Amino acid sequence: MRFPLNLSFKKLALAPQIFVRDSDGQLQLYVKQKLFKLKEAVNVFGDEAQTRLLYTLQADRVIDVRTRYHIRDAAGVDMGQFRRKSVRSLWKLHCEVSRNEQVVFDIREANPWVKVIDGLIGEIPIVGIFSGYMFHPTYNLMRPDGTVVLRATKQPAMFEGKFTVEKLGELDAADEGLAVLSLLLMLLMEKNRG
Repeated sequence: MRFPLNLSFKKLALAPQIFVRDSDGQLQLYVKQKLFKLKEAVNVFGDEAQTRLLYTLQADRVIDVRTRYHIRDAAGVDMGQFRRKSVRSLWKLHCEVSRNEQVVFDIREANPWVKVIDGLIGEIPIVGIFSGYMFHPTYNLMRPDGTVVLRATKQPAMFEGKFTVEKLGELDAADEGLAVLSLLLMLLMEKNRG
């Protein structure tokens, strides 16, 4: 993929849709999440017509705190697993990405205070509409040693979520796919919170 990537999704859509475009504006990934599923499964396509399935993100149980998502390619080969490390909280986000029971990446917020303020301002009638222009949470995907390899930063937008994903470190093809899909899954989970 050609970085930086631009992720966009409509906040007011019934079924969330995410478009991932590369630096040339070419669609790389498309997600249309299905509603009302007890055991979540997200299909990631290479086109908006949903004819070219690339990946599946499958929950291992009915959604709860300990849910682990299996990230698989179109052939069903397991690329890795994603899970939220801590209970959803107002304060901070921590997710783990593993492969063969070994942690390969962590996802953390760069500054938890930004999300706290964004969440509080977002709840104020009328003023909350503009919080998308004022506060921009940043999420770092890093190796276990703390080296940041990808950074997703929220961009100003009124009625849609926009993020830019920058590549800050070296990744081989397998790790790059797993890293981008993990950020995508995290943003799907956090879409209503900045």
